[in-house]
Amino acid sequence: MKNATVTISFEQEKLSALQFYAGKKDADIQSELDDCLQKLYEKYVPAQTREYIESRTEQVPARPRRPSRAPAPASAGPDRQPQREQGE
Repeated sequence: MKNATVTISFEQEKLSALQFYAGKKDADIQSELDDCLQKLYEKYVPAQTREYIESRTEQVPARPRRPSRAPAPASAGPDRQPQREQGE
């Protein structure tokens, strides 16, 4: 499934303090935010809708690659007649 980017505003000084103290505990703020969004998703999106969305993402197969075709030979084969030049 395609990801979307979420942008939020937060006071710079608070963010700096959060980064400082989270760093002391080896916490990753991005992971924490991902977890929070997942919890919000599970809280507000009905279970049947979540199941439907998950089933759609599991069923989308990757498109198979088409085999490359060999270029057609430039010379005339036995079943092809050579082209005549103008003036013949």
